[in-house]
Amino acid sequence: MKTPGLTKLRGSVKVTVRGERIEIFINELAKERIEVWNLRPLAPDRMEMEIVISDYFRLRPLLKKTSCRVHVDKRAGLPFFWIRIFRRKWFLAGFALFFLIIFALSSMVWDVEVKGNKKIATEDILLAAREEGIYPFQWIFRLPEQDKLSKDLTRKLKGTSWVGVSKSGTKVTIEVVEAAKPKNTEMLSPRHLISKTDAVVTHIFAERGQPEVSKNQRVKKGSVLITGVQGDFQVAAKGEVRGLVWHEYTIEAPLVLRQKVFTGEKKERGYLYFGDTAVQIWGYGKVKYEQSQTLTRLDPLTWREWKLPLGWMSEDVMEVTELETKQSPEMTIQRGLERAKLDILAKNGADARIVQQKILHENTDNGKVYMKVLFEVEQNIAEEFPIVHNQGE
Repeated sequence: MKTPGLTKLRGSVKVTVRGERIEIFINELAKERIEVWNLRPLAPDRMEMEIVISDYFRLRPLLKKTSCRVHVDKRAGLPFFWIRIFRRKWFLAGFALFFLIIFALSSMVWDVEVKGNKKIATEDILLAAREEGIYPFQWIFRLPEQDKLSKDLTRKLKGTSWVGVSKSGTKVTIEVVEAAKPKNTEMLSPRHLISKTDAVVTHIFAERGQPEVSKNQRVKKGSVLITGVQGDFQVAAKGEVRGLVWHEYTIEAPLVLRQKVFTGEKKERGYLYFGDTAVQIWGYGKVKYEQSQTLTRLDPLTWREWKLPLGWMSEDVMEVTELETKQSPEMTIQRGLERAKLDILAKNGADARIVQQKILHENTDNGKVYMKVLFEVEQNIAEEFPIVHNQGE
């Protein structure tokens, strides 16, 4: 006989029937229209068959009538599956709790990103967004419609022409288009360009105003380089003046360099973290290194493209030692000079050019090299100076 339909949903059992009157038992099954399949004789007084659960409970009168006995060998189908599941109720509860936690975590805002802003501070945009309900750990279903958020943020943030809000999983992106402002025409008051230091002029270019000095002329601090007075008119002098300036440096450089390096020894620690809370799992014990540096790595759990705020954190406590490297006086002098040159460029602009250098004095004492060096630098020497009118004029 063929297997009845929906057997897996209804549930079935494989049974073994024993008795001297098995043939009569089979006839009784046919009379009662009880469906059985995979009927297979095992011995003269024993046979194997499969039957649905509902019909299995109808066998008792027939077994009693024919003096046969039955033994269940195998159970199959959805009813038995649910019985096994409900027997493991704690496993089922944990499984349901896991999916509930994942659903809750995926229903919250974990990250708010701001894009497109140049003049408006990101903190101001995030503050306005928080007032509208956009902030980390907010439920996504509590957020207003995106069109409403866009209009409200555009109204709150001055200097924006449009603010767009989009959601991607647990991330909210706020895209800002700043309003274009017309350039303010600066009203410059009359002024001179004067020398900010003693120098020898090497280059002068007057875009506006009248040059008062010439190339190779020595000028003192405060000397007018380009005047803003032109006859009866006064203008805001503008131009470029470069000159040779002398900088005297006192340099102190050690002959022994001390540098911290890793020895290769390390102690590892492992943590489970959730948000800002971390629970140490292994790696207990004190660190016996005299000097150490800790390197931290986070490995968050991910679901699809989202990173969840929980996972595994590893710490490597690396042993550090200090190495001493002796250098020759020549190398020490060179290192000191390079450091002084970097300082000159930092103070006088990247366009400053060191023309030459002269060591005025050099001495080695107590493991250090002491030098006094004169640098000749070509640099911008002009600075603005307003033209002040006398009260009597």
